[in-house]
Amino acid sequence: MTIRYLKTAASIALVATLAACSDQVNGDNIFGGELGVTPPPPPPPPVISTFQVTVSNLTNAQPMSPVAVFTHGMGFRVFEIGAPASTALEVMAEGGDNADLIAEANNDAVVLTTVGGGGPIPPGQNEVLSFEIEENDLADAYVTISTMLVNTNDAFTGVNGVALEGLTVGDVVSMRGVVYDAGTEADDEAAIYIPGPAGGGEGFNAARDDHVDAVTMHSGVVTMHDGLATSALTGQHKFDNPAIQVRIERIE
Repeated sequence: MTIRYLKTAASIALVATLAACSDQVNGDNIFGGELGVTPPPPPPPPVISTFQVTVSNLTNAQPMSPVAVFTHGMGFRVFEIGAPASTALEVMAEGGDNADLIAEANNDAVVLTTVGGGGPIPPGQNEVLSFEIEENDLADAYVTISTMLVNTNDAFTGVNGVALEGLTVGDVVSMRGVVYDAGTEADDEAAIYIPGPAGGGEGFNAARDDHVDAVTMHSGVVTMHDGLATSALTGQHKFDNPAIQVRIERIE
């Protein structure tokens, strides 16, 4: 005699349910992953620190070109005394254009932020800028600022590597910047080479070079009132050190 076992729909469903229960007992989720395991929470958002930078022009008749502000780690410098100026620094120091300096910095791995000024800073005036960085970066964060004295051939000023470590909300650090010579253009003070209002000249020109090829402390301008008949500058364009004051405040 042949005995036939008939599998009904109900019996098939029962077998499937028992198999699923067996999987769950073994710790497997039928929808994938381990049963009862909660995924880790997302990491908390970074804490952001906000700083305000005030750059004040201390000169009598030297407008400052739009400033460039860099926040960075160790190893970044816009210039070094005794070393040749980079082409980007030459462009800024001769013509007041900071675009190449900022673009170059944005490609540097140790640079955290860059900020460009909104326009020239007239004598006796100031500009306020701000930047944000993650609080985790503060222990190795520095600020560097550069700007050109536009009624000169290639004079610039700024501050190098001001440390932000240890500044809490409300803390302020202040310093002053002296004047440097980029060493990329002869200081003839001729109007055609002075980009500021005293000359209205062309500013940067890659073909000109005074062969110094090194950044030095600036010795000052001579002017027509000092006997340089071809100078576009007068006694009011003379400057003393320092040329700018920089104030950095942590506001958040």
